[in-house]
Amino acid sequence: MRLTRKRLCSAALVAYLLFSLYAAYSVFLKPRRPAASRTARREKQGRGGHAFLGAEEWNPWEVDEKTSLQQRSENSFQLLEKIKKQKEQIDLRVQIWGKAAIGLYLWQHIFEGLLKPPDISAQWREGSIKTEKTFFSFITGPAVVPGYFSVEADNVVLVLNGREEGKTSYAIQWLHYAQTLVQTHKLRHVAVVLLGNEQCRNEWIYPYLKKYGGFVDLLFVVYDSPLVNEEDIFQWPLGVATYRNFPVIEPSWSMLHTPRLYQCNFLGTVYKNSTRETLMEVLKQSGLDKLCWISAREVWWPQETNESLLNYQDALLQSDLTLCPLGVNTECYRIYEACSFGSVPVIEDVMTPGNCGNSSAYRSAPLQLLKTMGAPFIFIKNWKELPAVLEKETHMTLQEKIHRRKKLMEWYRQFKAQMKQTFISTLEKSFLHKDRRN
Repeated sequence: MRLTRKRLCSAALVAYLLFSLYAAYSVFLKPRRPAASRTARREKQGRGGHAFLGAEEWNPWEVDEKTSLQQRSENSFQLLEKIKKQKEQIDLRVQIWGKAAIGLYLWQHIFEGLLKPPDISAQWREGSIKTEKTFFSFITGPAVVPGYFSVEADNVVLVLNGREEGKTSYAIQWLHYAQTLVQTHKLRHVAVVLLGNEQCRNEWIYPYLKKYGGFVDLLFVVYDSPLVNEEDIFQWPLGVATYRNFPVIEPSWSMLHTPRLYQCNFLGTVYKNSTRETLMEVLKQSGLDKLCWISAREVWWPQETNESLLNYQDALLQSDLTLCPLGVNTECYRIYEACSFGSVPVIEDVMTPGNCGNSSAYRSAPLQLLKTMGAPFIFIKNWKELPAVLEKETHMTLQEKIHRRKKLMEWYRQFKAQMKQTFISTLEKSFLHKDRRN
């Protein structure tokens, strides 16, 4: 009996040693199966409805990690596809040469583009914008001189000043430079944005237009020119006085909702024997000059100081109405500057002497473009109507004025957006169509 018990103990000890050796072998020496096979086994077990994962195989973050990696991969792929698609969608490259101050209105106010460096006194400034189909680059400054900069596109928009003879001579030099580039096949298409003569005497540009045998495909001209046909010649807004450094104004809550101290404003030159003298007389006789911010001068100032610019902007901000009497032309910078501050322009709706509006296309001249776009302005034919306009102002509530400001500023925002879209679509339609045809 004692011998049998001894044998059993020995057998148990041997069995324990063998089990210990096998366990050690399994843990340290036995080759592991590939991960793929374990995954396959789990998938197979899962399909059978009896999946069981050992503690060493379960990762509580595994699903989240896989989902995150998959999402990142998809996002990266989508981003690459988007970049690729954008590159493929650039059908047109246009370089804008800003050689007149209205070029800044085009780029900064209508296109809402930035310029580097931001310093307005810099010799060279540039920027770029990508639209749906077209890549625009813009250059401006005194250092932009014919033959001394890189022409980086086959298509050019040349912004010129043709208001007076001295400016016209400079504009013609640029047109000759562009014409040479076209003749040497360095440019394919040219459009011109022109600050025209205030009396619409722009005959000097005729020989350069394609319809008269020249090379300029499209013309965008300021003022109610009889040249405008909405086919290859379009009217363009005068805009704000960028040559006086009038900035881009961003609407604010206070601009819209704060009561304003003055019913109206007029800061400007009063020319002899002009309707501006009539305006001053009406204001004084009716005592309305006490309700308005009036600062008249007899001599025109071509340049602004920082103080005078801030003073003018404050007048616009503090007035419900901005009086816009006739100058050499009915259209003036004051109209657009007032819109920027939500001050309603009161416009003397009278055609000035000259060739402007002498066309069957101009049934609503002057200010055909603004009227066609539904400008919410106050139009009068004579300044003697002003007392009735200001009397009506006294009966308006603040809420009514706030509503009017919002309407004006929203209209102006949409106006600029529409001018941008019209400009781009006109270029694309003209330039791309001609390229496909050729």
